[in-house]
Amino acid sequence: MPRLNYKIITHVMGVLLLCNGGFMLFSVLISFLYKDGVTLQLSTATLITLLIGIILMFTTRGHRKEMKVREGYIIVTFGWIFMTLSGTLPYVITKAIPDFTNAFFETMSGYTTTGASILNDIEAIPKGILFWRSLTHWIGGMGIIVLAIAILPLLGIGGMQLFAAESPGPSADKLKPRIADTAKRLWLIYVSYTAAETILLMAAGMSFFDAINHAFSTLSTGGFSTKNASMAYWNDQPLIQYIVILFMFLAGSNFVMSYFAFKGKVQRVLKDDEFKWYFYFVAFFTAVSAIVVYSQADVSISSIDHPMVWGEGESAFRHSLFQVLTIITTTGFVSADYTLWTPFLTIFYFGMFFLGGSAGSTAGGVKVMRHIIMIRNGFIEFKRTLHPNAILPVRFNKKSINDNIVFNIQGFFILYMLSFIIGAIVLAALGLDFETAIGGAASSLGNIGPAFGALSPVNNFDLLPDFGKWWCSFLMLIGRLELFTVLIILTPFFWRNR
Repeated sequence: MPRLNYKIITHVMGVLLLCNGGFMLFSVLISFLYKDGVTLQLSTATLITLLIGIILMFTTRGHRKEMKVREGYIIVTFGWIFMTLSGTLPYVITKAIPDFTNAFFETMSGYTTTGASILNDIEAIPKGILFWRSLTHWIGGMGIIVLAIAILPLLGIGGMQLFAAESPGPSADKLKPRIADTAKRLWLIYVSYTAAETILLMAAGMSFFDAINHAFSTLSTGGFSTKNASMAYWNDQPLIQYIVILFMFLAGSNFVMSYFAFKGKVQRVLKDDEFKWYFYFVAFFTAVSAIVVYSQADVSISSIDHPMVWGEGESAFRHSLFQVLTIITTTGFVSADYTLWTPFLTIFYFGMFFLGGSAGSTAGGVKVMRHIIMIRNGFIEFKRTLHPNAILPVRFNKKSINDNIVFNIQGFFILYMLSFIIGAIVLAALGLDFETAIGGAASSLGNIGPAFGALSPVNNFDLLPDFGKWWCSFLMLIGRLELFTVLIILTPFFWRNR
């Protein structure tokens, strides 16, 4: 095996830090405009990030422009870590989050679009920092789209080859001319959705600052809010919540489907297996939840001290739809404390922690596509038992799926569940109760945000010991990067030069 091309790895790290520093400039501008008192400190953090990025780039000029699979794994994993480390600077230098462990947790939660927080009084944080906090979501959300399109299919990660076949580009055999075009299209859709939601939220009554921050969090399926009560702050303004619901649904769907829709190929979207089942899951889970909430739960008790305005029926439907979408899309916004609803719904929602949005979306989790293929393969195994000599391929979008992809998806799911079990055991070993341990592990691994027990929607992750925060940060990272990308780097054979 040839030696690693460390120069190109370092060069890419420098490019990423330059991009990160460029984004930080926007938070400096917001801080200056709102006169929040931390403009100088944010400027310092920005300059440090840019300077390190420039040094890494210029010291690796003339690198061999060749990236093999191993370099790809390292760049993806360490790129996220480098971004997170530099992203802690605004928190630490401004002393908004002076403790490095807490700052790292908050930043990792941002870039992985998890939305779990250690902040107890969000509204006391300077606006420039709140903007940076939401911006880390937005950067991470689009980052995972580009990864899914351009890099993960080439690495054979978790069945993403199938997604690559469905996308307008690239594919493994036609790479260079199409990655840039695809990334540009997806960036344009992402930015357009963000601008549209910002405008609609402002028209519905939000301030510009709140609107753009929540647009960042919604489109990235992140969940950071500028309010302590999250979206429950606007429980008396249902229109605002319905706007967020719409864009959560769009963010949790495959962005390539949005591209087809804008190109006028609506029938292709409606016939897509994953999009149909994504819609069916949301509709079914919402119907069940709304019926139970309306008949058995008192929404006014759990709605974080904000009133209903359109009646119990509408409120039950809206809160149910909101919570179902925020969990399935792994956004993590809160409109009510769903853990105060019935025990049935607590278990019901916990099951949804393992669903996830669509492949090619900004959502985390297992992904709808993988569930569809695993379920179909399960039924085919029944048929194979009765007809052992029959050729019965698994089909997705009316096309036969290569057995290697099916095995890859099954392996991913097994590894995902093992990671969840080990994650929960470690949290329990730190002294957390059963409900909190399994909720925290499932939430971190699925990039969801709020969990159960002591980590319920009205609480946060500040109660975790330092090691628990580092552990959850690790779970967030492996969950966001499709497990294999990070875990393979931890194996000895990955680093052997043969």
